[in-house]
Amino acid sequence: MSASPTTRAPERLPAPDSRFDLRLAEILDYATEIFADKGYEGASMRDLSRLSGISLAGLYYYFDSKERLLYFIQHHTFTTIIERVRERLAGSSDPEERIRIFVRNHIDYALARQKAMKVLSHEDDVLKHGYGSELAAIKREYYRICVGLVEELAEAEGRDATEKGATAAGRVGTRTAVMGLFGMMNWLYTWYNPRVDPDAETLTREISDIFLYGVRGGKLSHSAPANRNARSGQTVKLGTKVGSAPEQPVPGPKGKPAVKASPKTGRNSRSE
Repeated sequence: MSASPTTRAPERLPAPDSRFDLRLAEILDYATEIFADKGYEGASMRDLSRLSGISLAGLYYYFDSKERLLYFIQHHTFTTIIERVRERLAGSSDPEERIRIFVRNHIDYALARQKAMKVLSHEDDVLKHGYGSELAAIKREYYRICVGLVEELAEAEGRDATEKGATAAGRVGTRTAVMGLFGMMNWLYTWYNPRVDPDAETLTREISDIFLYGVRGGKLSHSAPANRNARSGQTVKLGTKVGSAPEQPVPGPKGKPAVKASPKTGRNSRSE
């Protein structure tokens, strides 16, 4: 059976610093806004034409479909995040600092491009065939970077504990820890408000502290005593090897923005 056009390997992004690339980036920004506001199914190329001021013929010169537009948005977002985190991680060998670098890199992008993060979260399973397969591979790469960082921390603290004759500090399975961290970071777009919430540096410290406090069994100190599972009495250790990476580890679960109770009335209201 011959392959359909949608199963061919997706085209790569154009070379940077070209006039074509600048116009393409502009279109992607407008498309991100449209998809974030209307959703993939509700958006149209005509909506994009009206918002961008580019004719339909001009848009189709760059993109022949909404699917290809969404692919480029997701591809650009993930490759940018991964390239930046690799560069930043190269400057540190300390396991805890490397986790904080990973968190800061994600938060920097999430706060600067909140609509892009919304599109990633809500449209993560739309693309199929060649486009979907390539993006799934990129997401697995990002997931594995985080897994590696958590396992580095577990191994380092295990060695420290052994040298001191103590039990390793880690308490949480690696997969649980990694998916929990992504869960904290990926939903920022639903509630973050720069008027009342802290800046990226402070938010990084707070989320990193919550994460490290949890995986270390309740203490930020490396010398924390063993913590027992409340039901089974068994120690849950950080660094448990994970199996095959999930197809869509990033971003987090799809759904409507978080709903919270008003502190005055108790009524539900959407996060700003």
